[in-house]
Amino acid sequence: MVEAYAQWTDGERFLTGSGSGHALAVDADRERNTAPGPMELVLMGLCSCTATDVALILRKKRQHFAHLRVEAKAERAPEPPTVFTAIHLTYRVTAASPASPERAAVERAVQLSQEKYCGVAAMLKKTAAITWDVVLDAGPGSEVDAAPAKAAR
Repeated sequence: MVEAYAQWTDGERFLTGSGSGHALAVDADRERNTAPGPMELVLMGLCSCTATDVALILRKKRQHFAHLRVEAKAERAPEPPTVFTAIHLTYRVTAASPASPERAAVERAVQLSQEKYCGVAAMLKKTAAITWDVVLDAGPGSEVDAAPAKAAR
């Protein structure tokens, strides 16, 4: 069982914690903005969930990379509950060598994450269309190779 708590501190700010013993501040007041808001944390969770999947899959396939960053942009419903209605993920991967990772391997890793492994994406797909693209950088001095956006199924 996964456990968490939120303890009010002041205003719209809370100290949150997990059953694994980690804690962080959350501030829903976007004007005060002293910590990430709850919906930002959801997006951060999505990015870290799918990034973990992609990193593990690429390593398992011996596709070496120097850097991996997943960025999310999301739109929310105009009326409460203001759930996410559209999310676009950009996977930025920097190669560790000229031959690795292969674009097809990165795209397959992302596809597996989105369709099979990422539990956060699976939950968010109940209300949001998730699309993604891959930006593959061959390393210092190379040109960025961007592939067109793909829709999650």
